[in-house]
Amino acid sequence: MTTPMTGKERIARILKRQPVDRIGLFEHFWGDTQKVWAQQGHIQPGEDLADHFGFDMSLCWALNFVADLDFPGEVIEEDAETKLMKDGNYAFLRRSKTHDATPEHVDFTVKERPAWDELIRPRLRNAANDARRINFDAYRKAREAAAAKERFFCLSGINVFECMHPVCGHENMLVGMALDPEWVQDMCETFADLWIRLAERVMAEGGQPDGVWFYEDMGFKERPFMSPDMYRELIQPAHKRTFDWCHARGLPVIVHSCGYVETLVPGLLEAGMDALQVMEVKAGMDCCRLKKLYGDRLSFIGGIDVRYLTANDLPGLERELRAKIPAMMQGSGYVLHSDHSIPDQVEYATYRRFVELGLELGTYR
Repeated sequence: MTTPMTGKERIARILKRQPVDRIGLFEHFWGDTQKVWAQQGHIQPGEDLADHFGFDMSLCWALNFVADLDFPGEVIEEDAETKLMKDGNYAFLRRSKTHDATPEHVDFTVKERPAWDELIRPRLRNAANDARRINFDAYRKAREAAAAKERFFCLSGINVFECMHPVCGHENMLVGMALDPEWVQDMCETFADLWIRLAERVMAEGGQPDGVWFYEDMGFKERPFMSPDMYRELIQPAHKRTFDWCHARGLPVIVHSCGYVETLVPGLLEAGMDALQVMEVKAGMDCCRLKKLYGDRLSFIGGIDVRYLTANDLPGLERELRAKIPAMMQGSGYVLHSDHSIPDQVEYATYRRFVELGLELGTYR
């Protein structure tokens, strides 16, 4: 009997589209989902879901890109359910007090280049604060835990697109791309420089990961936030710098992007992306189409419509898995994951069935 691969071995080979014993397994969950499942007795309080379900990967978010590290956070107003806060980017964000959710972007101090130059850029360029931006202890512990479980371990975090909009908001950033591209280029260069400085430091002191996972939500429903040409002009140079830095150290690059980003994939491949994660169905993404187009050059994580899971529609979920997994696993290069993350409406038995059937279909014979 052949010894099963470890998660680290499996994902390393999947990212190179080399033969493996089965497809990979990984997932993101809402914080409330774990709480509900624990309350229902399906898992132990605080139990590691990666252990519980046998994931092949783990991530550590250890780098902080907030401009003003000393800004305490200011409560502008609050009610029973929400709190409006001014944060260290001088942005005004409304957060839920009752559940984990993406905050509402209300307003921004930085709307054009002068405020960026005055308030943000000098703080990000100040290398004296770099050590304060790194959670060394969390990184070391996560890396050691992944090694003990033989999982593929990624340093995770945001790249330049996801760094910019918390500072100035999507609208101001996108208007800037059209009317003041030099400002956007400067933001990209500043954040790329900062990411490289922090990555060098955390790896020098905490050890090298197995790969790097970047979050870059560059699309919405049926459209990316920018044209492919604008991506290549403004964002791709910073992507290429950070991706090249990873590749020079033997680290594959995984890019997460919610929304519709199919038209940006050629530019991301030129920049050096090794794997694309999430492939959101309701936004118009089709993982099987992408596999046909780019499967010889690109690996994939996700693409399974989470709406079947959210509705606890087991027959629909089975049809979805049977329609996609045989195509996605051809020639290796696939990790099972929803096309978003698992919210608290998903019943434990539904997610358990997703994993069991997905791996049954995804085992190479």
